[in-house]
Amino acid sequence: MAYSYTEEKPKLFTEEGQVLFLKIRDKVEEHLRFSGAVRMQEVISECLGATWGMLACVDRLVELKELKELTGTDVPGQYRIFTEV
Repeated sequence: MAYSYTEEKPKLFTEEGQVLFLKIRDKVEEHLRFSGAVRMQEVISECLGATWGMLACVDRLVELKELKELTGTDVPGQYRIFTEV
C-alpha cells in the first residue's frame, strides 16, 4: 500500500496522532535551527512511530505553512527536503 496523506490526515487528530505530530514538529524545528533545512529521512529515523504517520505529520506542517518543500513530486518520500517558509 502506498502512502496517502488524505488517508493518514484524520489519524493526526487522535490523541496518539497529536503526540506524534508534536514530536515530529519539535524534531523538524531542531534540524531547521541547526542547518536551515531538513530531509524527511532524518526526521523519520530519529522518531518512533508509524512511517506513514510521520510522513503525514510533515505534510501537515507544509499544509499549515510552517514548512516549505523544496523537492518535486518525483522524489522518493524519504529524500524530500524542507525549509522554513
